Amino acid sequence: MTRRDDQRTGAVRLAATFLRVGVMNEVQYRINFFIQLVQSLLTIATGLTALALVFSHTDELGGWTKPQLLAVMGVFTMVGGLIRTVIQPNMQRVVEDVREGRLDFALTKPADAQVLVSVRDVRFWQLTDVIVGLVVLIVALVQIGDSVSARDLAVFIGVLLVGLVTIYCFWLMLASASFWLIRMNEVQELFDGIYRAGQYPVGIYPGWLKYGLTFLVPLAFAITVPSEAVTGRLTWQAVAVAGATTVGMIVFSRWFWRRGLRRYDGASA
Repeated sequence: MTRRDDQRTGAVRLAATFLRVGVMNEVQYRINFFIQLVQSLLTIATGLTALALVFSHTDELGGWTKPQLLAVMGVFTMVGGLIRTVIQPNMQRVVEDVREGRLDFALTKPADAQVLVSVRDVRFWQLTDVIVGLVVLIVALVQIGDSVSARDLAVFIGVLLVGLVTIYCFWLMLASASFWLIRMNEVQELFDGIYRAGQYPVGIYPGWLKYGLTFLVPLAFAITVPSEAVTGRLTWQAVAVAGATTVGMIVFSRWFWRRGLRRYDGASA
């Protein structure tokens, strides 16, 4: 086994260990599950109300029918839950550690620093959003009436993973910016505000906003493209663009992170 294989195996074991610890910490406070469940249901109820109001005046929105937009809402809720389970808490912790000089604790560990800071914090109860979103997606597919083949499901899972990787890279770049910028603690509120736009397909927005939500804040790849896959609207051109953009973001975010580390002084400086 090569050194690179050892590092990959170690990274997987490290992620599994942090996941186990995160779950153990979360289950100590079971009341958080019910609080999160109520919050998830209220969010879905608000979205359904807005959807009902829109379709009380029209039969489609930007070429999307009501069941198709319901599927988008399901994917939107699922992706949001996954982001808040792993990506967002870890990247926010990076920002705090850089500001307070605590990142040394991660950098001195015998593991890749990027992997370590990406799996340290797991908010297990946020997976409630994933379950609620999955239920909404299933209801939408039943209303659409078309059966989902194994191929469609595989494509959906594939582009969903690609979209999550893209969002992770985006968050990593935001967290890495804290090596240069001081006031990055409001980044959660900023992202949450922009993320609400992903509740609808990016194609319904004006051109400037559409491209902004595709290439600046990649909500199109995380939400719209998987929604197109599961509703039979996906084109291979969209898949190619999503794949190429994700590869580019992986490379650039890794470079940006490593460059930021060279600027970090830490508490020991």
